[in-house]
Amino acid sequence: MKRRFSLLLILFSFSAIAFAQERLIKIEDVQNRKYYIKEIYDVQFMGKSDSYSFTKDGKSLWIGSVKQDPKEVLKLEDISPKPSIFMGIKYISDNEFIYSTENREKYVYNLKTKATKKLYSTEKEWGFVEVSENYNTIAFKQEDNLFVKTDAKIKQITYDGSKDIVYGESVHRNEFGIEKGLFWSKDGQKLAFYRMDQSMVTDYPLVNTQERIAKYSPVKYPMAGEKSHEVLVGLYDVKTEKTIYLKTRKNESLEEREMYLTNISFSPDGKTIYIAKLNRLQNHLWFESYDSQTGNKINTLFEETSNRYVEPEAQMVFVPNSSNHFLWLSERDGFNHIYLYDIYGNVVNQLTKGDWMVTSIEGFNEKSDEVFFYATKESPIERNFYGVSLKDGKITKYSFGKGTHSVAYNSKATLFIDTYTNYNDTPSKSQLLDKKGKVLKVLNESEDAWKDLDKPIIEISTLKANDGTDLYYRMIKPHNFDPNKKYPVLVYVYGGPHAQLVTNSWLGGTNNFFMFLAQQGFIVWTLDNRGSANRGYEFESAIWHNCGEKEVQDQMVGINYLKSLPYVDSQRIGVDGWSYGGFMTISLMLNHPDVFKTASAGGPVVDWKWYEIMYGERYMGTPKDNPKGYENSSLINKIDNLNGKLLIIQGYQDATVLPQHCIEFLRVAVKKDKQVDFFLYPDHEHNVRGKDRIHLYKKIFQFHRDNLLIQK
Repeated sequence: MKRRFSLLLILFSFSAIAFAQERLIKIEDVQNRKYYIKEIYDVQFMGKSDSYSFTKDGKSLWIGSVKQDPKEVLKLEDISPKPSIFMGIKYISDNEFIYSTENREKYVYNLKTKATKKLYSTEKEWGFVEVSENYNTIAFKQEDNLFVKTDAKIKQITYDGSKDIVYGESVHRNEFGIEKGLFWSKDGQKLAFYRMDQSMVTDYPLVNTQERIAKYSPVKYPMAGEKSHEVLVGLYDVKTEKTIYLKTRKNESLEEREMYLTNISFSPDGKTIYIAKLNRLQNHLWFESYDSQTGNKINTLFEETSNRYVEPEAQMVFVPNSSNHFLWLSERDGFNHIYLYDIYGNVVNQLTKGDWMVTSIEGFNEKSDEVFFYATKESPIERNFYGVSLKDGKITKYSFGKGTHSVAYNSKATLFIDTYTNYNDTPSKSQLLDKKGKVLKVLNESEDAWKDLDKPIIEISTLKANDGTDLYYRMIKPHNFDPNKKYPVLVYVYGGPHAQLVTNSWLGGTNNFFMFLAQQGFIVWTLDNRGSANRGYEFESAIWHNCGEKEVQDQMVGINYLKSLPYVDSQRIGVDGWSYGGFMTISLMLNHPDVFKTASAGGPVVDWKWYEIMYGERYMGTPKDNPKGYENSSLINKIDNLNGKLLIIQGYQDATVLPQHCIEFLRVAVKKDKQVDFFLYPDHEHNVRGKDRIHLYKKIFQFHRDNLLIQK
């Protein structure tokens, strides 16, 4: 009897251990879709109707309306030729949508007749393809030059393309909201394109070691203070088959040749083209119009200046059915807001105001008297959806529930599908609403993907910076948190512009890797310091000419708070970050060597003089004009302070933060007799993606586990 009881006890113990292990996520599974919430995707209203569609997995299409619950109506196999996926379809009428095949073809499918009609196809050899709005003309790049395809023929429009003369690609290293290099007029009769001369920019020597004899694979990399590339905007006329270049330069001075040409837009009739032109210092913007027939400048509509920088990031938006008024986003009053202009450059009205940010303009209602936008009006860490009247500036909120929202609306703006999420209790919820916010249907309510796991505890709150500014933080505690125990802390940091890590969204904006770390026994901490996004111009530009100073001060406010907590082991604090976060990680360790026991920095900026012009000079100026700022921010100058364990991780093909940064850091560390761990990913660029990312996660986890979690 005793033996049987003992055997049962042993079996029960093994079962309990197995069950406990099942409730912990494995590091190999942090990218497993099983542990991501199941949402609905590509939610949109169909043409001008009140019916809507969405997909759950990309393999089938669901359709519903106010009267009818959504149901699955179409599978990929039901259409021939077969779509590659139902995500990314575009409705051109109430019953027709455009889809793509795996063979680079575009078709129109009619839901009523079930018929398909081919729109166009592209070839494998074509790159940077841009199709006009009416699909009658296609621009593409092949063997360094540009071509235009009409129904009748293919016409080559440039002939001197090379690695030095680059056509039809994004320029200025994708800064200023530039994501492409080809722009069609609405009627598809005029094509604007970038011509970038980078022959004067130094070749930076990257090397491909997969070849039997390593192959030299240089990239053009304009470093801060060095020679920048020179850009023109070309204009091709489909009817006349002639190309002209906009006369954007007053003269051929270096200052004019190095101007940034950003935010290209056509007028609705295609007769005028608009460009936001920015000087290399990035403190003066001219918004200019040009004649698309002659290339001559018509007018400077307005100028914006700053003692720090001006940063245009979005194109003008013409008010539909009007060629006389457009919208412009600007931070000129300290926060990003919408301005209504006439085409002569007069401000008709500032449509939005206040200490909050408009994050994007999304479109108009059918009457074109209300414009929709996302903004942080309710909270800096939330995103809500609003409409503002062009007539009287009245703002209406169309999203409901605390959190981060994504909204689709019908053409009459009487129905809205609001999908939102928050960190506390809403993984994802999609609701059909009327314009007063009444819930007509719940389309989807996602389950917590962590419901069968031991879920860590997430807290979001604020601390005060030294100047009294609110700083948002996120703390992830182990699922079995005991306030009477002492826990190691891993700080995850980015800290630079254009990023916000702490948001009122599911899991607080974190990912499953950091949830895994909390399950393993870490407190995982993140704070958005001054310099990060969505808090206004003063908050983000506070780092100007002194990167690494105020950001570190703010991060230490968080660290000092952590050290005051009875359950934090102040002798076991580590930090991790990538890119600007890598710069911040090493900055924290070297500026406060007695605080951080471990640090893992991926793709870190080590010295801003080795970073590129467009981003680097915006925040740091040039080494010549701001020598003190460059000296103070250089991590090489602080290697003597290195005290804890430092791991640097680098992609060998990184053309964003060059390997030179970490190599030179290591060179000086050797001379100073400082030990640094280093790991290289030979085939990766500025981040480690795909299946190799699990390898990266293991590397980071094992490093901090061995030096923080395991007490020796």
